[in-house]
Amino acid sequence: MDMSQHSSLDLSFDLVLYDIDGTLVDTGGAGMFAIMTAAERYFGAPSPSLDLAGSTDLGIVKNLLDHYEHTADLIDVEEFFGIYHPLLEQSLRSEQYAGKILPCVEQCLQFDQQRGSAIGLLTGNTAQGAAIKMRHFGLDHHFGFGAYGDDHADRNRLGPVAQSRATHHTGREYSATRTLVIGDTPKDIACAHAMGARCLAVATGHFSFEQLRDHGADFVVNDLSEWLAMIS
Repeated sequence: MDMSQHSSLDLSFDLVLYDIDGTLVDTGGAGMFAIMTAAERYFGAPSPSLDLAGSTDLGIVKNLLDHYEHTADLIDVEEFFGIYHPLLEQSLRSEQYAGKILPCVEQCLQFDQQRGSAIGLLTGNTAQGAAIKMRHFGLDHHFGFGAYGDDHADRNRLGPVAQSRATHHTGREYSATRTLVIGDTPKDIACAHAMGARCLAVATGHFSFEQLRDHGADFVVNDLSEWLAMIS
């Protein structure tokens, strides 16, 4: 969408759902290290290269099963994540990985709260993995609910889960047409549209402004400072 016309649009939303990696924070490679190391320890063989962009953690586990030629009944998912989560905490604390909060994230979250939007997470991370990352970066107090990568392997099924949890958390009903999903990958765009919501795509991850625009995002910005300038 040509954002030069944004002044004529209603850019307020009752429910705003944020992705984590590449949208709120950049772990500097700590997340990739943790899940690849967990795969090596659990399966006893080197991890394949992984495409984490927009993937759910359950989806990643399914891909690992295919790589290691395991069947689903031969893996204890809780045991796998029990290896992964401590590794994630350790790697985030390591000086080897220079993680950071992405530009204007905290200002956008504060603005959403000030204008009365409910704020949640819509992420491929497990619930515990999301909590670990949000605590590490000091953003956990913004989020009282969310939908996570251990709710479903298919990211497109997470939107209604987030809506339901928003209602449970706030006592209000939320329509998809008044919901905004904010993410940095084509999978975030597809997830938003699968639930009937609009998507703000931010080019702070691995996909360019042009790639996100061409995948049909409703709004595209280089980073959240541009979005805040539009809505405030």
